[in-house]
Amino acid sequence: MTKAIRVHEAGGPEALRLEDADPGRPGRGEALIEHKAIGLNFIDVYQRKGLYSLQTPFIPGAEAAGVVLDVGEGVEGLKPGDRVAYCVAGGGAYAERRVIAADRLVRVPDAISDEQAAGMMLKGMTVWYLLRRTYPVKPGDTILCHAAAGGVGLILGQWAKHLGATVIGTASSQEKIELARAHGFDHVIDYTKQDFVAAVRELTEGRLCNVVYDSVGKDTFPGSLDCLRPLGMFVSFGQSSGLVPPFNISLLSQKGSLFATRPILFTYIAARSDLEEAARELFAMVQSGVVKIVINQRYPLSEAARAHQDLEGRKTTGTTVLIP
Repeated sequence: MTKAIRVHEAGGPEALRLEDADPGRPGRGEALIEHKAIGLNFIDVYQRKGLYSLQTPFIPGAEAAGVVLDVGEGVEGLKPGDRVAYCVAGGGAYAERRVIAADRLVRVPDAISDEQAAGMMLKGMTVWYLLRRTYPVKPGDTILCHAAAGGVGLILGQWAKHLGATVIGTASSQEKIELARAHGFDHVIDYTKQDFVAAVRELTEGRLCNVVYDSVGKDTFPGSLDCLRPLGMFVSFGQSSGLVPPFNISLLSQKGSLFATRPILFTYIAARSDLEEAARELFAMVQSGVVKIVINQRYPLSEAARAHQDLEGRKTTGTTVLIP
């Protein structure tokens, strides 16, 4: 019998329980995989708290990497022994083994480790759609990314710099500021000591930003709107500090005919062709050295509760993985 983390009732980190779990056998179009590493993300926290509602009991987690053990009928292009990774909605990753739809799996190149793959599928493909699809960043753009030293932030800083943008970030400590600067950010604002809106205005000499990527939510709204030039785009893709409060849509016109969107990765990779494109571009960025994926924290799967406490307490930086 294998082990998995289950949530029986939404709540705090203590809701994460290590239990026996039988993954079963793969059916038609499915594969059984053994996880080697599991990515830790804020979406896992949202699932645990009930913000992203899943039917209880459930196994949380969106991304992992491992090895194919068996495949069901109708599966082509995968065989036992293949190294694979995935990012899916609906949980299921906090387990030693799982059965999953085979069309959600992508092959992992030899040059990329299991830990790197597990820790970058959600965050890396999120950066892909943010920079390449939601607002296609081009040379000369000025962008602002909150939580610059987080998992998404560190990847975004490197990738956006490669695309020719001026990259501004926010962070909460000198250590995180230095980390962000080492990962492509041109300027990093300590939002605990500075008004980030005023700092952005000064850094850009009043020209402000083409786009703001905001995963913080409540604490950075509506300040993020004030960092945008006319016709700029506000991209809200997370809410680590709480939900963005309801606002009158006319606020966007008052602040310069702004665009606002609330995207989610799983819409962008719903089609198999889009998933393959996202993974291909991400793997290429990592293999070329443009984007470096460094694992800053590792926890045993059995200590998932401690990992969640540290993530919510802003004690982690960059990429964190759970090891089964």
